[in-house]
Amino acid sequence: MNQAIKRNEKRFPADFMFQLSAVELSDWKSQNVISNKEKVGLRKLPYAFTEQGVAMLSSVLNS
Repeated sequence: MNQAIKRNEKRFPADFMFQLSAVELSDWKSQNVISNKEKVGLRKLPYAFTEQGVAMLSSVLNS
């Protein structure tokens, strides 16, 4: 998914998605039951998508 986003950056303007900050990620992790609270299997901060961003991501991943 990260590669698809990187290859199509122009299709994802700032109001379609954003990357969570370290504080937001920490808050998100504290609200979920996860097995490894330190890494959560993530190497990068995750992206959050607006409704339009999800639609664009869907079309990018389907192509």
